[in-house]
Amino acid sequence: MTDLLRPIDLDRPARIAFGPGQVDAIGPWARERGITRSLVVAGGFNAARVDLLGLPGEVSVFGTVKPEPDIANLDAALALADCVQPQLVVGFGGGSAMDLAKLVAVLPGSGQTLHEVVGPEKVAGRRVALAQVSTTSGTGSEAGSRALVTDPATQNKLAVQSRHMIADLAVVAPDLTLSVPAAVTAATGVDALAHCAEAFTSRRAHPTIDLYALEGIRLVGRFLARAVADGADREARAGLALASLYGGFCLGPVNTTAGHAVAYPLGTRHHVAHGLACAVIFPHTLAFNASAVPEKTALVLHALGLGGASDVLAASHGWCASLGIEMRLSRLDVPEDDLPVMASEAHAIRRLLDNNPREMRREDILAMYRSAF
Repeated sequence: MTDLLRPIDLDRPARIAFGPGQVDAIGPWARERGITRSLVVAGGFNAARVDLLGLPGEVSVFGTVKPEPDIANLDAALALADCVQPQLVVGFGGGSAMDLAKLVAVLPGSGQTLHEVVGPEKVAGRRVALAQVSTTSGTGSEAGSRALVTDPATQNKLAVQSRHMIADLAVVAPDLTLSVPAAVTAATGVDALAHCAEAFTSRRAHPTIDLYALEGIRLVGRFLARAVADGADREARAGLALASLYGGFCLGPVNTTAGHAVAYPLGTRHHVAHGLACAVIFPHTLAFNASAVPEKTALVLHALGLGGASDVLAASHGWCASLGIEMRLSRLDVPEDDLPVMASEAHAIRRLLDNNPREMRREDILAMYRSAF
């Protein structure tokens, strides 16, 4: 069976408002629907600028989203939702805020617990409206159907996937990202790149998604260095926002592969920010998979401006390092004696590793960690 004969479902937000000034779209959109009671889910910085959303009526704010949200963080947000009884939930921030917003929109009043909805399509439904307003360019969560929460008991990420968590409105206003520092811009930009590259090279890759994946990689290759060098470069910010959105399109029907599986323990065990973890790991998994998907790997390198490079690891590692990203685990407070445990945890994330184009053993993952150390 060719890729074109393999069925695939494509789900998108009902409306996507993209471009400068589009943050102004959410207020009129809410008024048209008679919304008078909203709950905004945000981190501290964005909680202080909720007025930018122009929401009508009573607006409550859960403003303590953690960078890597855990079950306790989610429970606190759910408790506020139970009190507020919102008609609209708004995720305002990066992936952490938007992921929590998805769960806050579907769990209250459902009779379902978080653990009961972990996995694909177990959410019973949604009774409130959901809007996502992205303020970073990396996760693409505004366009996706997944939410990730860390379970402190196991130090693993719990992944919920549901069509009921797809936003009614996704706002991608690149000007909201102008305040993102250079280091965060670089790391989150590589996260967007990883979403696209992993989907493009996945065993589940599909022509309907390849289009977005490859263009997303090109956009990162063209604009990420510019945005890191000059955070006020509005065209570069818009290019990265579009790359992130395209990466979000890749996540639902195809999803990521080994790169994210290997990156996850860095965040759950050692609190390395997700984008940074993905950036450190990206060159190693791209190089590992190159022998299984040589033509697509060459297209990835070409899209990044690295066409003709004979050493995939050296070329991609150098490209990430040139953005100022710290690429050594030893400099990120990851203890060397924890690498074997991390390798075991990463190897157990079958929902991602089973999509990888090349079989990856625990020993292969451990070798990557040691190479990155």
